Amino acid sequence: MKKSLIALAFGTLGLGIAEFIMMGILPDVAADLGISIPTAGHLVSAYAIGVCVGAPLLVLARRCQLKHILLVLAGIIITGNLCAALSRSYGMLLAARFISGLPHGAYFGVGSIVADKLADRGKSSQAVSIMVAGMTIANLFGVPLGTALSSQISWRLPFLLGGLLGVAILYFIWRWVPQVEKLPDTGFRGQFRFLRTPAPWLLLGATMLGNGGVFCWYSYVSPMLTQVSGFAPSSLTFLMVLAGFGMVAGNLTGGRLADRYTPGRVAAVLQGMLALVLTGIFFGAAIPWLAVLLMCLCTFGLFGVSSPQQLLLIRYSKGGELLGAASVQVAFNLGNALGAFCGGLPLAAGLDYRYPALLGAPFALLGFFLLFVFVRKYENK
Repeated sequence: MKKSLIALAFGTLGLGIAEFIMMGILPDVAADLGISIPTAGHLVSAYAIGVCVGAPLLVLARRCQLKHILLVLAGIIITGNLCAALSRSYGMLLAARFISGLPHGAYFGVGSIVADKLADRGKSSQAVSIMVAGMTIANLFGVPLGTALSSQISWRLPFLLGGLLGVAILYFIWRWVPQVEKLPDTGFRGQFRFLRTPAPWLLLGATMLGNGGVFCWYSYVSPMLTQVSGFAPSSLTFLMVLAGFGMVAGNLTGGRLADRYTPGRVAAVLQGMLALVLTGIFFGAAIPWLAVLLMCLCTFGLFGVSSPQQLLLIRYSKGGELLGAASVQVAFNLGNALGAFCGGLPLAAGLDYRYPALLGAPFALLGFFLLFVFVRKYENK
């Protein structure tokens, strides 16, 4: 495996921990800062807003070397984490979370382009999946570790370690990632020209709807496992590790299949599978072993579509590759927010924790339909 791709994966590892760690340490942060849990929940939203703001700013760096952009983004990762670790008030932590989100979409965008350029012939999707693997490993090991450190020592420690990881990311990119050819400068307006065609909108819509469907259910997976499936709360950490294994396997499998067939077909099949699995969760959540199996299949599909969709946006955003590749993460985060909100609606209406999955299934099905149209229009030529 190329060292350059490992260096890029370290970056997504750091971003994955920064994005998802807040879900595990939210009660500790709220107790220490003297705020309510709902107020602390805005710290999750602040990161997502940072992602949506940071990604479009890439158009301002269109003339820069891609490696130099990655180094600057690594510097922002360090800054955001250290500011969070040193925060003495809710407002300061809120600002730090916004800063932490700024490099997220931009890093995935630039990193995907670099991985594509460094890939061996015919293995672009696998190269992108190796880069994305850091995000799945963050969910598998990094977030559980950070949550444990927060509960045993301090919620500031995971952010401090995130800052130190950022230093390692900066070093690995500097040492292991070579200079690659700059993208042609098509001007400021040229960066947005690709949005005039249907292809990127189909892909972005599918990404948002697919992730939205999964996060309708995944945002409330813990209470579903305890209150519907009957698992003890003490077993949740182990169950989340199993979900993380599904993410890792899905990401690597999706990359391999996309190189063997086509990225659009692989993404469409996996998206259709997600619609079926979410429906199955509604009917099978009360059966413990089936609930766990379906959970792993769902996280498998969630990250199985990641590298194919990332690569497709690069291919169908000619002249605006930086913005196109970064926009996938904007769609991903919008889907997360949409899914968490919609998944809470049946719960607010008094229904049990099976219903968010049932509500998520039509979202995933709509995502499948958009990918089906994309395949028919662009890959079946």
